[in-house]
Amino acid sequence: MSETFILVPGRTSKQGTGISEGKFNETYQEQINTLLMCPEDMQRLGIESKSRVRVTSEWGQIDVTVVAAKGDELPSGLLFIAYGDLSSRLMGGDTHGSGMPTSKGLDVTVEPLAG
Repeated sequence: MSETFILVPGRTSKQGTGISEGKFNETYQEQINTLLMCPEDMQRLGIESKSRVRVTSEWGQIDVTVVAAKGDELPSGLLFIAYGDLSSRLMGGDTHGSGMPTSKGLDVTVEPLAG
């Protein structure tokens, strides 16, 4: 079963400090390869922390590890992923003349993966 969410990619403070250690460092890689989701949404969909989900937009899809957002970091219906290779696969190519593809407020579906 899949459900529609709004994805908001962005930068994290750990991602910013991890860049000084390199993009292939464990800290940086963990940041860009983890999807944050509201705990209530995870519970409703039967998704456990550190399990894998498939996220699909009109431009692409990714399989990613999901963890529960802390406290009230994310309201129900919103997702967060740090900018990186995976988040880029979900964005279209139109930059509207800015040089940066539209990356905020992407409509995506989330589907738990077996196993």
